[in-house]
Amino acid sequence: MPNPTVTANEPRNQDENNTAGQDRPELQNALQSFVDSGFAGIQLRVHDARGEWTGSAGVAELGGHAKPPTDGHFWVGSTTKTFVATLVLQLVADGVIALDSPVADHLPRFGLDPRITVRMLLQHTSGLYNYTGEPGPGGTFVPGIPATGKEWVDNRFHTYRPQELVRFALSEPARFAPGTDFGYSNTNYTLALLLIEEVTGRPYAEEMRRRILDPLGLSGTVVPGASPELPEPHAHGYCRYQDADGWQTADVTRQNLSLLAGAGDMISTTQDLHTFVSALMGGRLLPAPLLAEMSTPYGQLGYGLGLFVQDLGQGRGTVHHHNGSPPGGYGALMYSTPDGRTTLTASVTMGDAAIDPAQVFPKALENLLKEVFPG
Repeated sequence: MPNPTVTANEPRNQDENNTAGQDRPELQNALQSFVDSGFAGIQLRVHDARGEWTGSAGVAELGGHAKPPTDGHFWVGSTTKTFVATLVLQLVADGVIALDSPVADHLPRFGLDPRITVRMLLQHTSGLYNYTGEPGPGGTFVPGIPATGKEWVDNRFHTYRPQELVRFALSEPARFAPGTDFGYSNTNYTLALLLIEEVTGRPYAEEMRRRILDPLGLSGTVVPGASPELPEPHAHGYCRYQDADGWQTADVTRQNLSLLAGAGDMISTTQDLHTFVSALMGGRLLPAPLLAEMSTPYGQLGYGLGLFVQDLGQGRGTVHHHNGSPPGGYGALMYSTPDGRTTLTASVTMGDAAIDPAQVFPKALENLLKEVFPG
């Protein structure tokens, strides 16, 4: 495995951020569109041919006036999957496991279908039920372990064990035969966590630090386990939910994401996400053949191994990305060109506005992507 030698850039001070914002008003305007859509705040970091730009818009806390810090920590949700996939592929590069070997050979205690391979976990082609819920008939959503709304808010400090999550998923029928379709499932990456621990003999968090976080100098990135604490500085995240008395808003900055062990439990910063994805796409974390495997899209959503591969259309080229949204309060963006030279990393925070993120987020995101990846 290559030995990465990446040094994180020193964070800019606030005066430098303000100057950068004046230099690139189109980026600041794109940030403001998120706030105008109803999000509480957003922080953004862009690295491209013009250099580095950081900025933010909105507020760090409801009722306050300060903007979100551009060096703030946030829950990254499913962006965690790219870190975990990279770690698994490093183990493949080292000959510890094989990409197309049965997972059951390493984790026999779960009684997994022997056709499920390591590749299928990373590619979401195992067919395993998603323990946080699945699409149901007629476009409805059938919840699994509570991960939304009042039930999650009330239960957000509960600690789950990875084995518990997997066994819950295995108690439900598989969605399809292994390798025959694509179905995004957090279960796949919680199993990847257990696979990492089984073949290395080390805790997932320790192996992540040893192989990726420490070599890259990602001092702002945390595998928190069951800890609900978000390091300072940070913006606050909120969850708006319905209960018997109407709509309520809860500050969910503190949350226990053992619910998404290996699938969405990490904390990071825009600087660290930039350093990570630029090193990954620049070939400093994986041998070229495995990076090519990781970057080969599958299915209608164009998912590789822990990465989405998206053609932006209109001659704007291809980006590799994996965004994330934990159960409440936060959203993470991580985009890169295939060579790692242009990156966009950001954190969006929810507030108390009565919006449907699924309706307003795509337009604001597309406006931002057009500015950063114009082609």
